Amino acid sequence: EVQLQASGGGLVQSGGSLKLSCTASGFAFGNYDMTWVRQAPGKQRELVAHITRGGQRNYVDSVKGRFTISRDNVKNTVYLQMNSLKPEDTGVYYCNTSPPEKPWSQGTLVTVSS
Repeated sequence: EVQLQASGGGLVQSGGSLKLSCTASGFAFGNYDMTWVRQAPGKQRELVAHITRGGQRNYVDSVKGRFTISRDNVKNTVYLQMNSLKPEDTGVYYCNTSPPEKPWSQGTLVTVSS
């Protein structure tokens, strides 16, 4: 069964940090580019970070210098280290392949208080 399981969210104060994890199963994780996306309340889903199979990384402008995406192809896991969090980073965070070919996980909720 193909599955993506995101975890690591929580409530944090502005300026704090969180590290999200997304573990994949049921497909050849190392063969895929991966992304983290987020959906803030009342807004459309937004791509936050992207990492290629070879480890090249790209970010949306609003998180550059604060977030770092990484992957461990042995553990079939993609990570998102989030530092200097802001209230506008609040939302549900999901991971998927790029393009998104796999069933979306339930996501992990990040809430940043001011």
